[in-house]
Amino acid sequence: MSSTIAVLVKITARRNLQMLDQLLDKAAAHAAAKGFDVGVLLGSRLAPDMFPLTRQIQLASDMAKGMAARLAGQTPPSFEDVETTLAELKERLARTVAYVESVDDAAFDGAGQREVRVPTRVQELVFGGQDYLVGFALPNFYFHVTAVYLILRHNGVELGKRDFLGLN
Repeated sequence: MSSTIAVLVKITARRNLQMLDQLLDKAAAHAAAKGFDVGVLLGSRLAPDMFPLTRQIQLASDMAKGMAARLAGQTPPSFEDVETTLAELKERLARTVAYVESVDDAAFDGAGQREVRVPTRVQELVFGGQDYLVGFALPNFYFHVTAVYLILRHNGVELGKRDFLGLN
């Protein structure tokens, strides 16, 4: 089971973060073609009470590195949330992929049964490893990845399902 968790975490993080990198390229091309600053897209959000695109990317990054670290029994690395440009966001995505890939597969031994603690603003959440992965980490990761896609799509970037799946 542990090697399965390692493979699942690494493939999920890599494929989706690389897909976000491709979406950012499409966002830049869209802004250039329409003659506006891509920074407008980075500050865009779906609803007034939702985070903007930049923060959604930061949170997808945080979820990916947190998922890998916690399931491997490690403390997630801290990345400062200071990105303000497309290039900085792309670099963060690449750093996150590199970190997730660097976690030794053997560290995931026992991950399904490992106690996982997640600090939040309200309380510390405690899970068994499998429940953390399936019921918290993956849903949260996909929420933020999907939000990025939807923000760009809502703002006119020509994207489709193949883009979301990383097939374009």
